[in-house]
Amino acid sequence: MPVAKRNIAVAIILSIVTCGIYGLYWFVVLTDDLKNVSNDVQGASGGVALLLTIVTCNIYGIYWAYKQGERMDNAKAMRGMPGGGSSNILFLVLQLFGLGLVNYIIMQDALNKISDFDQFNSGAKNGPMMN
Repeated sequence: MPVAKRNIAVAIILSIVTCGIYGLYWFVVLTDDLKNVSNDVQGASGGVALLLTIVTCNIYGIYWAYKQGERMDNAKAMRGMPGGGSSNILFLVLQLFGLGLVNYIIMQDALNKISDFDQFNSGAKNGPMMN
């Protein structure tokens, strides 16, 4: 399933304008998208992750950030893309310091790049289209 590219600036503005409601949606789709691109069949879905984060007063959110970093590194490694390795530590530290929005931005940027990579490579496999 292809990953939808999202405009990061629009997502930030919508998160602010909607008093965080769009941020909750963004959390869910980031979780689902990273789960899909990393082929993580065991991990929690976006809705379950959001529910667990709310119920545990963000304790699960700290674990979620760490797991998202692992998923991102796995997705990049599967594609041979540079920049993988220790995103889980970065996301954990940012989450602990209350910078979850920065995590969202980094994740969305990586997902946009993965989407471009997948789209380019699927086009290369199919060859040029002939009329």
